[in-house]
Amino acid sequence: MDDLEVWLTLLAIPAFDAVRLQQLQSIVSFRDIPTLSTSSLIEAGLTPLQAEKLKHPPLASIKTAMAWLQQDPQHKLIHWQHPAYPALLREIKHPPIALFAAGNHQLLASPQLAIVGSRRPTPVGKQLAKDWAAQLALLGLTVTSGLARGIDACAHQGALSVQGQTVAVLGHGLLHQYPAQNAKLFSQIRAEGLLVSEYLPDQAPLAPLFPIRNRIVVGLSLGTLVVEAAERSGSLISAGYAAEYNRELFAVPGSVLNPQAAGCHQLIQQGAKLTRHIADILEELDLQLSPQIPLNLDEKNYSTKALSDQGLL
Repeated sequence: MDDLEVWLTLLAIPAFDAVRLQQLQSIVSFRDIPTLSTSSLIEAGLTPLQAEKLKHPPLASIKTAMAWLQQDPQHKLIHWQHPAYPALLREIKHPPIALFAAGNHQLLASPQLAIVGSRRPTPVGKQLAKDWAAQLALLGLTVTSGLARGIDACAHQGALSVQGQTVAVLGHGLLHQYPAQNAKLFSQIRAEGLLVSEYLPDQAPLAPLFPIRNRIVVGLSLGTLVVEAAERSGSLISAGYAAEYNRELFAVPGSVLNPQAAGCHQLIQQGAKLTRHIADILEELDLQLSPQIPLNLDEKNYSTKALSDQGLL
């Protein structure tokens, strides 16, 4: 096998991360990993299922992945040994061994802020996510999210509305557009931003994969902003990753009568920074940005309207 075939074979192994890769490379060279016996693989820490997948990889999926990579010069495989692999992502507990990328892969090296939240946000939450994403993008931050319904989509849309930068981390292969209602947004991010996934391009959307991809959304980012989240929201998984990776965590407060704010209130009680405007984010991150809008941290004139503003209500 050449190196690309080995990478694609390893990417077909469920839950195989860079930690497992390094364990195997301590035994044999990279190209010789597929030649290890099943018993040697299990002794090195792989599960029987992982060892079986490595010895009998899905050849059709690997062939499809090769064709996808050759299809467009903007289709890339950013693997663990690639110079473009994001430094922040190397720091997380279970870093992916590679990312399939479609679009401007240089965005992986840009300063990113994750914006996540409810798939069923309130009108105020949707507008806030769009407004703050737009303002943060104008200040030079790349807005990163998961292209899900609700707050994720609003965050991407906000960044794109001002020709800002955005990265979408998918919980499925890049040959699929999911959810269907975000197909147009998928294409726009492909053209103007960056789509990434740790899964082979033909991997279909499956419910268990989406919480796992949240670690990448958070891992790429300097901090994570939770706009709206119910008490059992998937966004709290992202918040847990932020705490685990020692990344900044921001949460927007809301009405105590709003169930979509309950998760944010819980995060604030647990130590997330109560975030009233983007100044709270910028002051915490302390970044050297090149603002394209007037910036006055003392007056906070660039912040979005208050949540009690009658126009928004």
